[in-house]
Amino acid sequence: MNRTIIRLSAQAVLGRRRGIVLVLVPVALLLLAVVVRLLTDGDVGFQATAGLGLTLALPLVALLASSAVLGPEVDDGSIVYLLAKPVSRHVVVVSKYATAWATTMVLGALPLALAALVLDPSLGRRALALGLGGAVAGTAYSALFLALAALTRHAVVVGLLYTLFWEGVLGSLLAGVRWLSVGAWGRAVAGEVSPLLADEASTGLVYSLVAAALVTLVTVWFAGDRLRSFTLRGDE
Repeated sequence: MNRTIIRLSAQAVLGRRRGIVLVLVPVALLLLAVVVRLLTDGDVGFQATAGLGLTLALPLVALLASSAVLGPEVDDGSIVYLLAKPVSRHVVVVSKYATAWATTMVLGALPLALAALVLDPSLGRRALALGLGGAVAGTAYSALFLALAALTRHAVVVGLLYTLFWEGVLGSLLAGVRWLSVGAWGRAVAGEVSPLLADEASTGLVYSLVAAALVTLVTVWFAGDRLRSFTLRGDE
């Protein structure tokens, strides 16, 4: 990894309007947890909050962070200056992925655990399980969306469609989709850590971890390969 690229990527994430949205997403999730605890009782409120956090808040944070570290440079053409440096394309991608991953962990996975604690402070293991599940899913989401940012200038739109329809609509309607759903892998990990989050339709711990790791490695490699074949032309 390259520290300079990580620093510049962090500035890109936090120094733009997306940085404000990135902060607002976990804040909104925590506020929702507070409201749910005040107005509801039992597992219904937790399921609604946890479900929203895993299926919407977490992937949204990962999408915004991953697209912010690479997308703007491709859009405005400044990526050519970075690629002109004697730095491996894969080093560039891994450095940017590290920034996106750290952002997703802090603003995506951690708030899931905090929201669970807000809903019921006595169930610390459930909160830990939700945080770990979010960490696994966030790791894969960050890599997947970074590859999208390297592939297309419309990464945010494509990522939103993927999140809303594949992970959301189809994931809730078609049982087979869970085997190819990043969110389902995160829920499976959480269910293994805490019985309170166990799901009969779980994909299993081993499969979920292997699938998440495979998606992460393949998509990060793809993003690096995409930059390696990137041609330094004015219209890029």
